[in-house]
Amino acid sequence: MRTPRLQHIKMFDAAARHLNFRLAAEDLNLTQGAVAQAVRTLEADLDVILFERKARGLAFTEAGRLFHSEVAKGLSVIEEATKKLYPSVNKVTISVPPSFASKWLVPRLPAFMETHPDIDVRIFASEQITDFKGQDVDIAVRQGKRPTSQRLEVQKLASLDLKAYCSPSADFCPQNPLSLADLIRMPLIQDGHRHWDLYIHEHGLSPTGPSLQFNQTSLALDAAANRQGIAIAPRLIAEADVRNDRLCEVWCDEALTDLGFWLVHPVKRSANLNARSALVAWISGECR
Repeated sequence: MRTPRLQHIKMFDAAARHLNFRLAAEDLNLTQGAVAQAVRTLEADLDVILFERKARGLAFTEAGRLFHSEVAKGLSVIEEATKKLYPSVNKVTISVPPSFASKWLVPRLPAFMETHPDIDVRIFASEQITDFKGQDVDIAVRQGKRPTSQRLEVQKLASLDLKAYCSPSADFCPQNPLSLADLIRMPLIQDGHRHWDLYIHEHGLSPTGPSLQFNQTSLALDAAANRQGIAIAPRLIAEADVRNDRLCEVWCDEALTDLGFWLVHPVKRSANLNARSALVAWISGECR
C-alpha cells in the first residue's frame, strides 16, 4: 500500500458524495475521465476496491463506505482549519436576547441584507451576557442597566419603556387604559423577567386573577395576542404587534428608570471593522 495523494482523495470524496463520476467532475470542474482515473489510482494505492461500477452510477463497497466516512471528517477538519487562517472581513456576529431577535431584529434584517449583500450576518440568540474574549461575537444587545466596562463602547438604543398589552379582540380587553389595581384582577402573563411580580410587590398588592408564565417575552406576547391574558413587555419588543393590530396597550409604567436596551462592542479595532460599523449604524438608525 502506498500513501495516497490528497488530490486523489478529494476526487474520491466528490465521487462518493454524488455516486457518479460525471457529477463529481462537474463539481470539481474537471473531466469525467480525470476523476475516474484518480479513483482507480487511489484504489491501486490502497489495494482496495472502493466502488462498484454500475450502468447508471456508482455503489459503495463496504470498504469504500467506511473509508469515505473517515475521509469526509478529515477533509472537513482541513477546510475549517483553512478558514481560520483567513477570517472573513465581512462576517459579523451579533448576540441578542431571543425576544429582541424574533420580534425586532429578524423581521428588519432583510432590509440590511439588501443594502449590504456582501456582509455575512450571524445571529446568536441568548440571554447570557456576552464574553467578547471567549466567544466569537462582535456586537451584543443587552437589556437592563447600562454596561459599565471601560473596554466596551456602549450606545443606548431605547429605554425599557414597559407597557401592558392584550389582544384587542379579547373579551377582557378594556376600552380605556387600566390602573395597576385594576390589572391584578385580570389574567396576567409573565416572562422570565417577572415584571408583574415586581410591580405588584412594590405597590403592596396581591393578584386575584389567573396567571401564565413563559421564559421569553416573545412567547408571552404571542400568548397575549391569542387572548390568553395581559402581558408586560418593553415597547421596542411589542411595537410591531401593535402596528399589526395583534396587540393593544392597556397600561404603561410612567416611572423613569435607567433601564433600557444597549448596543455594545469592544473598543479595540478588528479585521471586520467595516462590517461591524455598518451593522451598528443600521441598528442605531432603525431604533431611532
